[in-house]
Amino acid sequence: MADLTIEARGLIKRFGKKTALDGLDLAVEPGQVVAVLGPNGAGKTTFVRSVATLLRLDSGELRVAGIDVRREPEAVRRVIGLAGQYASVEPAMTGRENLEMVARLYGQPARTARANATRVLERFGLAGDADRLARTYSGGMRRKLDLGASLVSTPRLLLLDEPTTGLDPRARIELWDAIDGLVEHGTDVLLTTQYLEEAERLAGHIVIIDHGRVVASGPPAQLKRRVGGNVLEVHVRDRADLAKVAASLARPGHAEPQVDEATCVVSVGAGDQAGIGGLIAGLRAIDDAGVELADISVRQPKLEEVFLALTGQESAGQARVRATK
Repeated sequence: MADLTIEARGLIKRFGKKTALDGLDLAVEPGQVVAVLGPNGAGKTTFVRSVATLLRLDSGELRVAGIDVRREPEAVRRVIGLAGQYASVEPAMTGRENLEMVARLYGQPARTARANATRVLERFGLAGDADRLARTYSGGMRRKLDLGASLVSTPRLLLLDEPTTGLDPRARIELWDAIDGLVEHGTDVLLTTQYLEEAERLAGHIVIIDHGRVVASGPPAQLKRRVGGNVLEVHVRDRADLAKVAASLARPGHAEPQVDEATCVVSVGAGDQAGIGGLIAGLRAIDDAGVELADISVRQPKLEEVFLALTGQESAGQARVRATK
């Protein structure tokens, strides 16, 4: 049986009086993209930096591909690649020269470095631009080149810190396709992102961290089932009616309705049969109040709703509505 890609038990990391990791436990199977999500300050960056051997843990056990991070950090570095939030390529060198330079820094002979650089350029669709200076590359091309630089050593695990930040939609999709290709070629990926739709698109396994602990972990579909079934969406014509509709759909013992002011939508989990009865009563109250609706629909829950429910966070729209009550 293959070693777990990541195995963490009781991880603790403190910075002065602040506890960034508070007994974090996690086990990640190989052969997939894992997305790490969490509110600001939840501990996700500390966790990723610990996996990358950039931080020394205060206590706990952490293994990457079966290797103890605390006892054998150099061995861990030989099986991981790391691509930060911003493309770190040398603009005065060509794409090929950038990759060959990184490969040589890994200690590869010149011939091996050239071969690996060519392999990576072809994989990311950059072969035709390989001998252009990197400063002439688009943002998406520079990001792919940066990602490729972390792959010239064929790592077992690739750590990506918000890889599509600042990219346009086309470049994001191209990078998503490239990440899919990495997994097909045997590289596992640990991804942090602020884009929940990106996590849902890429990840086969999602980890939600809050207050230094894992509060949920599993495939996206499994996490969505924790929200409680389908979601009712009510679209209003007049933004001023949002608070009234949210109040009508609120039910004791259930999550509060979520309000999106930008789209004039109130959404709420349908729940069980008893809960549905409460929603029907709420819709009748909305009708009796003379609120004009644009649409009513039922859909499956989104990853954003799972995130909000499990971390206790609220959206900006919810905060604005609450402030008006």
